[in-house]
Amino acid sequence: MKKLLKKKLNPKLVPEVNIGMIGHVSHGKTTLVNAISRKLTLTHSEELKRGITIRLGYADATIYKCLKCGKYAASKKCPYCFSDCEISRTLSFIDAPGHETLMATVLTGAALMDGAILVIAANERCPQPQSREHLTALEVVGIKNVIIIQNKIDLISEEEARKNYDQIKNFIKGSVIENSPIIPISAQQRINIDVVIEAIEKFIPTPLRNLSKTPKMLIARSFDVNKPGTNPKKLVGGVIGGTISQGKLKLGDEIEIRPGVKIKNKYKPLFTSVEGLQKAGIDLEEAGAGGLLGLLTKLDPSLTKSDALVGNVVGLPEKIPETRDSLYLKVNLLERVVGAEELALVAPIKINENLLINVGTARSIGMVTEVKKERIELKLKIPVCVEEKERIVISRQIAGRWRLIGYGEVL
Repeated sequence: MKKLLKKKLNPKLVPEVNIGMIGHVSHGKTTLVNAISRKLTLTHSEELKRGITIRLGYADATIYKCLKCGKYAASKKCPYCFSDCEISRTLSFIDAPGHETLMATVLTGAALMDGAILVIAANERCPQPQSREHLTALEVVGIKNVIIIQNKIDLISEEEARKNYDQIKNFIKGSVIENSPIIPISAQQRINIDVVIEAIEKFIPTPLRNLSKTPKMLIARSFDVNKPGTNPKKLVGGVIGGTISQGKLKLGDEIEIRPGVKIKNKYKPLFTSVEGLQKAGIDLEEAGAGGLLGLLTKLDPSLTKSDALVGNVVGLPEKIPETRDSLYLKVNLLERVVGAEELALVAPIKINENLLINVGTARSIGMVTEVKKERIELKLKIPVCVEEKERIVISRQIAGRWRLIGYGEVL
């Protein structure tokens, strides 16, 4: 990481709100992020080759407000009156994959989101299967601050756009985002991007954060940033990425990472220290909740490479939620399976069936060992770090795909 900045830092350059980009595959999520931030979130070689998001993508963007006309823009000069702008705030975007086989990755990203942008292509029938599944995911994880984007309007007639708009309105009727704004755009042609930015500032506020709480960070990515052939004396420790959900971390803090790494048949927590903190490319002495964070540690880089620590929780030693290899849940099942073309009824959970669970950025397979009315017990293949009353997202394998079927509360 870079050396710490010596000059006074404008705190508005440090992101404190995470916005998720969700929607069906190839509807334009990544293109819209690029239109706002001028950054491409596709970095994995397979993503670049296939043109789809596979892993969670990230980008930061600073939003400015014109000193003269009060309009918002993603530049220091106002595109309306060409006057100077001041910084309003900096955002972190989480670009979630839309493909049906990557739904678990979407749910991982949803745990980091303070608000979301649901992208729907105007040149396709609405809703598409993953649009429906992503809307359900928003409701399950409790995200209510949402903007709906009607993308690719440059590819259709005005009459077709109005028909698609009516389909969107019917799709969201009765949901938590029924009254969310619907903005027609062309992300590829950069049409109405200014309206999207204005809507973000109006409808997705920065949440109030309690920095006095015990720090808790959810890990969504982990890396070995050393290049092959690096001189051993110049090697740096492993880097973890994610977001602080509460409290704050400082340089030099001793931290614990749970559940940790598997040694033989048991998971052992990791202990290290904070050697660097970075948000939006800015090195910090301390980092608070919200925004996407890169944290440099003293860990052996082999422990963090290739996202090996995704799903772990970071905090102060002995002050992290309990690690559990079994869960007792109060379950709320959806009426119908979402994500497939046919909306089949959700069958009751049965003993000995395997379920996929998502909690925070962690996911695990759990075998049902007990069922008592709306309460179930799961024996987990990979332990998770959770607190009582924390919400667990539940998926079932149907026709070879994991489909969202409900959620549970940890008892």
